[in-house]
Amino acid sequence: MAERLAFLLGKDPATSHGGDMTMFRTMRSIASERFSTEVICLSDRTGGDDPDIVRVEKPSVSWPRLVVRSLARSRSLVHTRFDADALRDEVERSSADRFVAVHSYMAESFLRAEGADPGTDLFVSTEVSEAAVWRQARRPGARVEARRLRRDELRVAFAARAVAGYDHGEIDVLRAAGIDAHWLPLTLPPTKPVDVATTAPRLVLLGNRTWPPNAEAVDHILRLWPRIADGVRDAELWLVGRRPHGAVGGDLPAGVTDFGFVDDVGPVLAECRALAAPVTIGPGVRVKLLEAAARGLPVVATPTAIGSIEASVGVTAAADEDDFVERCRTYLLDPDHAAEEGSRLHAANARQWMERVPHDAVLGWLGR
Repeated sequence: MAERLAFLLGKDPATSHGGDMTMFRTMRSIASERFSTEVICLSDRTGGDDPDIVRVEKPSVSWPRLVVRSLARSRSLVHTRFDADALRDEVERSSADRFVAVHSYMAESFLRAEGADPGTDLFVSTEVSEAAVWRQARRPGARVEARRLRRDELRVAFAARAVAGYDHGEIDVLRAAGIDAHWLPLTLPPTKPVDVATTAPRLVLLGNRTWPPNAEAVDHILRLWPRIADGVRDAELWLVGRRPHGAVGGDLPAGVTDFGFVDDVGPVLAECRALAAPVTIGPGVRVKLLEAAARGLPVVATPTAIGSIEASVGVTAAADEDDFVERCRTYLLDPDHAAEEGSRLHAANARQWMERVPHDAVLGWLGR
Protein backbone atom coordinates (compact mmCIF):
# COMPACT_ATOMS: atom_id res chain seq x y z
CA MET A 1 0.00 0.00 0.00
CA ALA A 2 1.29 3.47 -0.92
CA GLU A 3 2.38 5.80 1.84
CA ARG A 4 -0.12 8.58 2.54
CA LEU A 5 0.75 12.27 2.35
CA ALA A 6 -1.33 14.94 4.06
CA PHE A 7 -0.87 18.44 2.64
CA LEU A 8 -1.43 21.24 5.18
CA LEU A 9 -2.90 24.28 3.44
CA GLY A 10 -3.98 27.73 4.57
CA LYS A 11 -6.57 27.87 1.77
CA ASP A 12 -9.32 25.62 0.51
CA PRO A 13 -8.14 24.15 -2.82
CA ALA A 14 -11.75 23.62 -3.93
CA THR A 15 -12.60 27.32 -3.78
CA SER A 16 -9.31 29.22 -3.90
CA HIS A 17 -7.64 30.54 -7.03
CA GLY A 18 -4.26 32.03 -7.73
CA GLY A 19 -0.74 31.04 -8.59
CA ASP A 20 0.00 29.29 -5.30
CA MET A 21 -2.99 26.99 -5.83
CA THR A 22 -1.90 26.28 -9.41
CA MET A 23 1.52 25.21 -8.14
CA PHE A 24 0.01 23.17 -5.31
CA ARG A 25 -2.25 21.25 -7.68
CA THR A 26 0.72 20.49 -9.92
CA MET A 27 2.80 19.34 -6.95
CA ARG A 28 -0.02 17.16 -5.63
CA SER A 29 -0.56 15.61 -9.07
CA ILE A 30 3.11 14.66 -9.25
CA ALA A 31 3.16 13.38 -5.66
CA SER A 32 0.14 11.18 -6.44
CA GLU A 33 2.31 9.09 -8.75
CA ARG A 34 3.95 7.57 -5.67
CA PHE A 35 1.77 8.46 -2.68
CA SER A 36 -1.90 8.53 -1.80
CA THR A 37 -2.75 12.10 -0.81
CA GLU A 38 -5.18 14.08 1.28
CA VAL A 39 -5.54 17.74 2.21
CA ILE A 40 -6.09 19.27 5.63
CA CYS A 41 -6.92 22.92 5.08
CA LEU A 42 -8.22 26.05 6.70
CA SER A 43 -11.48 27.02 5.01
CA ASP A 44 -14.40 29.41 5.23
CA ARG A 45 -16.78 26.45 4.87
CA THR A 46 -17.10 22.96 6.28
CA GLY A 47 -18.07 19.62 4.82
CA GLY A 48 -18.00 19.06 1.08
CA ASP A 49 -18.15 15.92 -1.04
CA ASP A 50 -14.40 15.36 -1.50
CA PRO A 51 -13.34 12.63 0.96
CA ASP A 52 -9.69 13.64 0.58
CA ILE A 53 -10.20 17.20 1.83
CA VAL A 54 -10.54 17.75 5.58
CA ARG A 55 -11.72 21.30 6.24
CA VAL A 56 -10.97 23.19 9.43
CA GLU A 57 -12.83 26.42 10.07
CA LYS A 58 -10.46 29.31 9.46
CA PRO A 59 -10.28 31.39 12.64
CA SER A 60 -11.38 34.98 12.33
CA VAL A 61 -8.71 37.60 12.86
CA SER A 62 -8.79 39.74 15.98
CA TRP A 63 -5.68 41.87 15.78
CA PRO A 64 -5.44 42.64 19.52
CA ARG A 65 -5.72 38.93 20.42
CA LEU A 66 -3.34 37.98 17.61
CA VAL A 67 -0.69 40.41 18.86
CA VAL A 68 -1.05 39.12 22.44
CA ARG A 69 -0.74 35.49 21.29
CA SER A 70 2.23 36.38 19.11
CA LEU A 71 4.08 37.99 21.99
CA ALA A 72 3.16 35.24 24.44
CA ARG A 73 4.44 32.51 22.13
CA SER A 74 7.44 34.52 20.81
CA ARG A 75 6.22 33.87 17.30
CA SER A 76 5.71 36.18 14.33
CA LEU A 77 2.21 37.39 13.51
CA VAL A 78 1.93 35.23 10.39
CA HIS A 79 3.04 32.03 12.10
CA THR A 80 0.69 32.74 14.99
CA ARG A 81 -2.21 33.55 12.65
CA PHE A 82 -2.12 30.15 10.94
CA ASP A 83 -1.59 28.06 14.07
CA ALA A 84 -5.01 26.70 15.08
CA ASP A 85 -5.95 24.16 17.73
CA ALA A 86 -8.55 22.61 15.41
CA LEU A 87 -5.87 22.12 12.76
CA ARG A 88 -3.59 20.50 15.32
CA ASP A 89 -6.43 18.16 16.30
CA GLU A 90 -6.94 17.07 12.68
CA VAL A 91 -3.23 16.36 12.35
CA GLU A 92 -3.45 14.12 15.41
CA ARG A 93 -6.47 12.29 13.93
CA SER A 94 -4.90 11.84 10.50
CA SER A 95 -3.60 8.45 9.43
CA ALA A 96 -1.06 10.03 7.07
CA ASP A 97 2.50 8.76 7.11
CA ARG A 98 3.98 12.10 6.10
CA PHE A 99 2.82 15.70 6.26
CA VAL A 100 3.67 18.47 3.78
CA ALA A 101 3.28 22.03 5.04
CA VAL A 102 2.63 24.31 2.08
CA HIS A 103 4.26 27.51 3.39
CA SER A 104 6.43 27.42 6.51
CA TYR A 105 3.72 28.86 8.74
CA MET A 106 1.45 25.86 8.05
CA ALA A 107 3.88 23.66 9.99
CA GLU A 108 3.12 25.30 13.34
CA SER A 109 0.03 23.23 14.18
CA PHE A 110 1.88 20.04 13.24
CA LEU A 111 4.75 20.95 15.55
CA ARG A 112 2.30 21.20 18.45
CA ALA A 113 0.52 17.91 17.66
CA GLU A 114 0.87 15.09 20.16
CA GLY A 115 3.24 12.41 18.91
CA ALA A 116 4.48 14.50 16.00
CA ASP A 117 7.95 13.61 14.77
CA PRO A 118 8.95 16.48 12.45
CA GLY A 119 12.42 15.12 11.80
CA THR A 120 10.83 12.04 10.25
CA ASP A 121 7.35 13.02 9.09
CA LEU A 122 7.38 16.75 8.23
CA PHE A 123 8.22 18.15 4.80
CA VAL A 124 7.99 21.90 4.16
CA SER A 125 7.41 23.67 0.87
CA THR A 126 8.63 27.16 1.63
CA GLU A 127 6.87 28.61 -1.46
CA VAL A 128 7.61 32.31 -0.91
CA SER A 129 9.61 33.60 2.04
CA GLU A 130 7.17 35.74 4.00
CA ALA A 131 10.13 37.39 5.68
CA ALA A 132 11.33 38.68 2.31
CA VAL A 133 7.89 40.08 1.57
CA TRP A 134 7.67 41.91 4.88
CA ARG A 135 11.24 43.15 4.54
CA GLN A 136 10.21 45.12 1.45
CA ALA A 137 6.85 46.28 2.78
CA ARG A 138 6.32 49.97 3.42
CA ARG A 139 4.28 49.76 6.59
CA PRO A 140 5.45 50.65 10.11
CA GLY A 141 7.22 47.84 11.94
CA ALA A 142 7.51 45.67 8.83
CA ARG A 143 11.26 45.22 9.09
CA VAL A 144 11.04 44.21 12.74
CA GLU A 145 8.34 41.68 11.88
CA ALA A 146 10.46 40.43 8.97
CA ARG A 147 13.21 39.47 11.42
CA ARG A 148 10.71 37.58 13.58
CA LEU A 149 9.37 35.82 10.49
CA ARG A 150 12.83 34.81 9.38
CA ARG A 151 13.55 33.34 12.79
CA ASP A 152 10.33 31.30 12.53
CA GLU A 153 11.10 30.14 8.99
CA LEU A 154 14.53 28.89 10.00
CA ARG A 155 13.17 27.22 13.13
CA VAL A 156 10.61 25.30 11.04
CA ALA A 157 13.20 24.43 8.39
CA PHE A 158 15.62 23.01 10.97
CA ALA A 159 12.82 20.95 12.53
CA ALA A 160 11.63 19.40 9.25
CA ARG A 161 12.94 16.29 7.58
CA ALA A 162 13.43 18.14 4.28
CA VAL A 163 12.54 21.54 2.83
CA ALA A 164 11.87 22.56 -0.77
CA GLY A 165 11.12 25.79 -2.61
CA TYR A 166 10.98 27.55 -5.96
CA ASP A 167 13.67 30.19 -5.38
CA HIS A 168 17.14 28.82 -6.08
CA GLY A 169 18.85 31.56 -4.07
CA GLU A 170 16.73 30.89 -0.99
CA ILE A 171 17.47 27.17 -1.23
CA ASP A 172 21.21 27.88 -1.41
CA VAL A 173 20.95 29.95 1.79
CA LEU A 174 19.15 27.11 3.60
CA ARG A 175 21.68 24.55 2.39
CA ALA A 176 24.54 26.73 3.61
CA ALA A 177 22.88 26.70 7.04
CA GLY A 178 22.98 22.89 7.05
CA ILE A 179 19.31 22.29 6.13
CA ASP A 180 18.30 19.50 3.75
CA ALA A 181 16.84 21.86 1.12
CA HIS A 182 15.76 21.11 -2.45
CA TRP A 183 15.13 23.46 -5.37
CA LEU A 184 11.95 22.59 -7.25
CA PRO A 185 12.21 23.55 -10.94
CA LEU A 186 8.47 23.10 -11.20
CA THR A 187 6.88 23.90 -14.56
CA LEU A 188 3.33 23.42 -15.80
CA PRO A 189 2.12 20.74 -18.23
CA PRO A 190 2.28 22.03 -21.81
CA THR A 191 -1.05 22.94 -23.38
CA LYS A 192 -2.19 23.81 -26.89
CA PRO A 193 0.04 26.70 -27.98
CA VAL A 194 -1.32 30.15 -28.62
CA ASP A 195 -1.46 31.09 -32.33
CA VAL A 196 0.71 34.10 -31.62
CA ALA A 197 1.16 35.10 -35.26
CA THR A 198 -2.57 35.85 -35.67
CA THR A 199 -3.07 37.79 -32.43
CA ALA A 200 -3.72 41.52 -32.23
CA PRO A 201 -0.93 43.82 -31.01
CA ARG A 202 -1.91 43.23 -27.41
CA LEU A 203 0.06 42.74 -24.20
CA VAL A 204 -1.34 41.19 -21.03
CA LEU A 205 -0.27 41.66 -17.44
CA LEU A 206 -1.47 38.95 -15.04
CA GLY A 207 -1.40 39.26 -11.29
CA ASN A 208 -3.50 39.39 -8.16
CA ARG A 209 -3.24 43.05 -7.14
CA THR A 210 -4.03 42.36 -3.52
CA TRP A 211 -0.37 41.21 -3.55
CA PRO A 212 1.64 44.49 -3.32
CA PRO A 213 4.38 43.54 -5.83
CA ASN A 214 1.71 42.93 -8.48
CA ALA A 215 -0.01 46.23 -7.70
CA GLU A 216 3.31 48.02 -8.14
CA ALA A 217 3.90 46.16 -11.42
CA VAL A 218 0.62 47.56 -12.77
CA ASP A 219 1.62 51.10 -11.76
CA HIS A 220 4.98 50.53 -13.43
CA ILE A 221 3.63 49.38 -16.78
CA LEU A 222 1.04 52.17 -16.85
CA ARG A 223 3.92 54.64 -16.57
CA LEU A 224 5.71 52.87 -19.43
CA TRP A 225 2.66 52.36 -21.63
CA PRO A 226 2.86 55.65 -23.59
CA ARG A 227 6.42 54.73 -24.64
CA ILE A 228 5.46 51.14 -25.46
CA ALA A 229 2.40 52.08 -27.53
CA ASP A 230 3.92 55.07 -29.31
CA GLY A 231 3.37 54.64 -33.06
CA VAL A 232 1.97 51.09 -32.70
CA ARG A 233 -1.40 51.07 -34.41
CA ASP A 234 -4.23 49.60 -32.27
CA ALA A 235 -1.84 48.68 -29.43
CA GLU A 236 -3.62 47.29 -26.38
CA LEU A 237 -2.73 46.37 -22.83
CA TRP A 238 -4.99 44.05 -20.82
CA LEU A 239 -4.76 44.02 -17.03
CA VAL A 240 -6.03 40.75 -15.54
CA GLY A 241 -6.16 39.85 -11.87
CA ARG A 242 -8.04 40.51 -8.68
CA ARG A 243 -8.07 44.15 -7.62
CA PRO A 244 -7.63 45.27 -4.00
CA HIS A 245 -10.91 45.15 -2.08
CA GLY A 246 -13.18 48.01 -3.11
CA ALA A 247 -10.97 49.17 -5.99
CA VAL A 248 -12.36 49.78 -9.47
CA GLY A 249 -10.73 50.04 -12.86
CA GLY A 250 -10.30 53.80 -12.67
CA ASP A 251 -9.13 56.14 -15.42
CA LEU A 252 -6.73 54.35 -17.73
CA PRO A 253 -4.63 55.45 -20.70
CA ALA A 254 -5.90 54.84 -24.22
CA GLY A 255 -5.63 51.19 -25.21
CA VAL A 256 -5.62 49.86 -21.63
CA THR A 257 -8.46 47.65 -20.34
CA ASP A 258 -8.76 46.37 -16.77
CA PHE A 259 -10.65 43.05 -16.63
CA GLY A 260 -10.09 42.39 -12.94
CA PHE A 261 -10.43 38.77 -11.86
CA VAL A 262 -11.23 36.12 -14.48
CA ASP A 263 -12.05 32.47 -13.79
CA ASP A 264 -9.89 31.10 -16.62
CA VAL A 265 -6.81 32.87 -17.93
CA GLY A 266 -6.45 30.48 -20.88
CA PRO A 267 -8.85 32.27 -23.27
CA VAL A 268 -7.33 35.61 -22.25
CA LEU A 269 -3.78 34.52 -23.03
CA ALA A 270 -4.93 33.07 -26.36
CA GLU A 271 -5.90 36.59 -27.49
CA CYS A 272 -2.58 38.26 -26.64
CA ARG A 273 0.76 38.75 -28.38
CA ALA A 274 2.95 38.61 -25.26
CA LEU A 275 2.88 38.67 -21.47
CA ALA A 276 4.50 41.60 -19.67
CA ALA A 277 5.81 41.21 -16.12
CA PRO A 278 7.50 44.42 -14.90
CA VAL A 279 7.76 43.25 -11.28
CA THR A 280 10.41 45.19 -9.38
CA ILE A 281 9.96 44.12 -5.75
CA GLY A 282 9.16 40.99 -3.81
CA PRO A 283 9.78 37.29 -4.22
CA GLY A 284 7.22 35.00 -5.79
CA VAL A 285 6.53 31.73 -7.52
CA ARG A 286 6.29 33.42 -10.97
CA VAL A 287 3.32 31.28 -11.98
CA LYS A 288 2.21 33.83 -14.57
CA LEU A 289 5.43 33.21 -16.50
CA LEU A 290 5.00 29.46 -16.27
CA GLU A 291 1.42 29.84 -17.55
CA ALA A 292 2.76 31.72 -20.55
CA ALA A 293 5.53 29.21 -21.22
CA ALA A 294 3.07 26.30 -21.09
CA ARG A 295 1.03 28.03 -23.81
CA GLY A 296 3.90 29.30 -25.94
CA LEU A 297 3.26 32.98 -25.23
CA PRO A 298 6.33 35.25 -25.36
CA VAL A 299 7.33 36.95 -22.13
CA VAL A 300 8.86 40.34 -21.39
CA ALA A 301 10.01 40.42 -17.78
CA THR A 302 12.32 42.05 -15.28
CA PRO A 303 14.97 40.03 -13.42
CA THR A 304 12.80 40.14 -10.28
CA ALA A 305 9.83 38.72 -12.20
CA ILE A 306 11.85 35.86 -13.63
CA GLY A 307 13.67 34.72 -10.51
CA SER A 308 14.86 31.13 -10.96
CA ILE A 309 12.63 30.39 -13.95
CA GLU A 310 15.39 31.32 -16.41
CA ALA A 311 17.15 28.10 -15.44
CA SER A 312 13.96 26.09 -16.08
CA VAL A 313 12.59 27.26 -19.41
CA GLY A 314 15.10 29.76 -20.74
CA VAL A 315 13.24 33.04 -20.25
CA THR A 316 15.72 35.90 -20.19
CA ALA A 317 15.16 39.18 -18.38
CA ALA A 318 15.15 42.65 -19.88
CA ALA A 319 18.41 44.38 -19.04
CA ASP A 320 16.78 47.63 -17.93
CA GLU A 321 13.66 49.76 -18.40
CA ASP A 322 14.60 50.82 -21.93
CA ASP A 323 15.19 47.22 -22.93
CA PHE A 324 11.83 46.25 -21.42
CA VAL A 325 10.03 48.89 -23.49
CA GLU A 326 11.88 47.90 -26.65
CA ARG A 327 11.10 44.19 -26.26
CA CYS A 328 7.40 44.97 -25.78
CA ARG A 329 7.40 47.16 -28.89
CA THR A 330 9.21 44.52 -30.95
CA TYR A 331 6.57 41.90 -30.16
CA LEU A 332 3.72 44.31 -30.86
CA LEU A 333 5.20 45.37 -34.19
CA ASP A 334 6.46 41.97 -35.42
CA PRO A 335 4.00 39.07 -34.98
CA ASP A 336 6.30 36.64 -36.79
CA HIS A 337 9.13 37.33 -34.36
CA ALA A 338 6.73 36.94 -31.45
CA ALA A 339 5.47 33.62 -32.86
CA GLU A 340 9.02 32.33 -33.24
CA GLU A 341 9.86 33.18 -29.63
CA GLY A 342 6.58 31.66 -28.43
CA SER A 343 7.36 28.41 -30.23
CA ARG A 344 10.83 28.26 -28.67
CA LEU A 345 9.40 28.84 -25.22
CA HIS A 346 6.67 26.23 -25.68
CA ALA A 347 9.22 23.66 -26.86
CA ALA A 348 11.53 24.37 -23.91
CA ASN A 349 8.69 23.97 -21.43
CA ALA A 350 7.42 20.78 -23.11
CA ARG A 351 10.92 19.29 -23.09
CA GLN A 352 11.30 20.07 -19.38
CA TRP A 353 7.99 18.36 -18.66
CA MET A 354 8.51 15.35 -20.93
CA GLU A 355 11.96 14.73 -19.45
CA ARG A 356 10.24 14.69 -16.05
CA VAL A 357 12.49 17.32 -14.51
CA PRO A 358 9.69 18.66 -12.24
CA HIS A 359 8.57 15.13 -11.36
CA ASP A 360 12.04 13.98 -10.37
CA ALA A 361 12.54 17.06 -8.19
CA VAL A 362 9.23 16.72 -6.31
CA LEU A 363 9.44 12.96 -5.85
CA GLY A 364 13.10 13.15 -4.88
CA TRP A 365 12.30 15.66 -2.13
CA LEU A 366 9.25 13.82 -0.80
CA GLY A 367 11.05 10.50 -1.00
CA ARG A 368 13.79 11.56 1.39
